[in-house]
Amino acid sequence: MIGQRGLPASYGGVERHVEELGVRLAERGHEVVVFCRRNYTDDQRPSHRGVKLVYAPTVESKHLEAALHSGAASMLTLGRGFDIVHYHAVGPGLWSPIPRWFTGAKIVQTIHGLAIQENDPDRGKWGRLARTVLQGGDWLSQRVPDAVIVVGEYLLDHYRHRRGLTVHIPNGVTSSTATDSSVLARLGLHPRRYALFVGRLIPEKGVDQMIRAFSQVDTSHRLAVVGGSSFTDDYELIIKRLAAADPRVALPGYVYGAELAALFANASVYVQPSLLEGLPLTVLEAASHGLPLVLSDIPAHREILPETRVGGRLYPAGDVGALSAALDQALAGADRERDAASAAGRQTIRRYRWEAVTDETEALYHRIAA
Repeated sequence: MIGQRGLPASYGGVERHVEELGVRLAERGHEVVVFCRRNYTDDQRPSHRGVKLVYAPTVESKHLEAALHSGAASMLTLGRGFDIVHYHAVGPGLWSPIPRWFTGAKIVQTIHGLAIQENDPDRGKWGRLARTVLQGGDWLSQRVPDAVIVVGEYLLDHYRHRRGLTVHIPNGVTSSTATDSSVLARLGLHPRRYALFVGRLIPEKGVDQMIRAFSQVDTSHRLAVVGGSSFTDDYELIIKRLAAADPRVALPGYVYGAELAALFANASVYVQPSLLEGLPLTVLEAASHGLPLVLSDIPAHREILPETRVGGRLYPAGDVGALSAALDQALAGADRERDAASAAGRQTIRRYRWEAVTDETEALYHRIAA
């Protein structure tokens, strides 16, 4: 596996995906190697839950860190006798020709979302050079891999002209029960009295729009914005300034594990104002907890929302006024809608199962290896 920051997964959907998939493959007797960035964690353990971890060098840089690490990891595949080299995301796949040309491995690439979308050429995180590189990665993803996996069914259209094998295998979600809610007291939150967002503070997540919209809502509920910078310190400063103007907004930074599960379990509404997504694990997690959803009207969210019709609201992406109105309605009826949304949440758990994801991925490996 190449493209993730590393394991254990602390933040980031790709890391969660790789951990859930890799651990299950290892449990089934496969040898799974995950390439990690050396600066991802101070605890450079040799393995994690049966998955072997190999640390490849990189530099801390917004534009170079992922690219250099994926390149170094690709070089480290040489001579190791891998059957499958599995790239995650568009950018890391720039290096997929190395194992394709110089090893006997088959190449798989999972597309977790389009890095550059046709209708969004100015994605906020990337400059002109980075966008050009990502467009090159997209071009290679159409041609190099033996198989491409897309996490969202809507992404199949982007690969409709690809000659190789393209399949839809979604993300999964695990049902969790949170019993320790001490994190709420630490953050000044009360059960079912706050709206929740979880994600990186990057422009395409639309967090600034969410806080502006929330400031227009007359409610005693709070807004918990869980996440931090991802080489986007300037944008994080904007978020902090907006939050400082509204004492109802809590910015706890990144929260992990049992504490994050407790925040999901005790929220009244989940909000995702993203301008683009692949198939967001955070929304699946919120749906599995039976939370009412307020989501921007983008393809990834439309794919999830039919499974959670009760308490689900879509609003035009980027429309602060529409988001404010949707939040107002959702928070006003939060208790009623949350109870009703629980059944829809159980449907989400049944549809998006990591065991099924592993079954389909394992079958794909065997198919192309044969």
